[in-house]
Amino acid sequence: MSISTNDSNLKNWALLILLSLIWGSSFILIKRGLEVFSAGEVGAYRIVAAATFLLPLSIPRIKKLDKTQFKNLIIVGFVGSFIPAFLFAKAQTQLSSSLTGMLNALTPLSVVVIGALFFNSKITRRNGIGLAIAFIGVFILVTIKEGSGFSAFADINSHAFYVILACVCYGLNLNIIKYRFQKLKPLEITAISLTMVLPVALFYLMAGTQFSYKVVNIEGALPALGYLTLLGVLGTAIALIIFNMLVKTATPVFAASVTYIIPIVAIFWGVLDGEVLLLGHYIGIVAVILGVWFGNRKKINTP
Repeated sequence: MSISTNDSNLKNWALLILLSLIWGSSFILIKRGLEVFSAGEVGAYRIVAAATFLLPLSIPRIKKLDKTQFKNLIIVGFVGSFIPAFLFAKAQTQLSSSLTGMLNALTPLSVVVIGALFFNSKITRRNGIGLAIAFIGVFILVTIKEGSGFSAFADINSHAFYVILACVCYGLNLNIIKYRFQKLKPLEITAISLTMVLPVALFYLMAGTQFSYKVVNIEGALPALGYLTLLGVLGTAIALIIFNMLVKTATPVFAASVTYIIPIVAIFWGVLDGEVLLLGHYIGIVAVILGVWFGNRKKINTP
């Protein structure tokens, strides 16, 4: 029994690290896409690419759903994929890829808060202290800028709130998957939920943007499209399958702890791409991760 448990824990950690590498690289792919396409085009195409990749798997399974599953999968499609895809793209029009990755570390605390508000979970004293520490870190991250010495405080960058709202969406999505889907497999949840939002994303992309014109006429569009295709297929479709596997086999908070490693990967790509990070940014991300770790320590240690 202990061997089986150890194997399961090892598998969960391996999936967690793999997912961190994939999602940590997503921010630099978004950045590359934004060099040619608008935030709306990046978000919509990301969903189209991911959903199209999984379409052969989702269509045969849709007819087997009951009404409750159908409704919940629509919600998962929007709050777990569609809305965050647009929010992250919009945020990165004014935020660096590394800073966006840092702020994404708020997801586990969003899981706790959403769970308490809507799923009868309790916010403990430890959770509250963790939230306070993480809030201080977020404040530092969204107000720091280059100035005299190593940093100076500036007006709050409002685009950071797009990332925070995306984390709230992820927190809701995690709790829905854990508590409302006892029978569906991770692959089914991912494939069908993306299929649910595919028509909306495709209609917006084709009718509401200049996406087609840019692909044909703008220099550099094809390489940017390649980055976004990789983002959709690997960073959304495959990553969500892995993520939903973690939610089902471990806990929502353990799955959300992927955000501990994501900032490290995002910072690596950002620095490699020439982004400037100040000492204050590192202080902020340490505070966020410390707050998240402290607020969820007991749960994360027992996947």
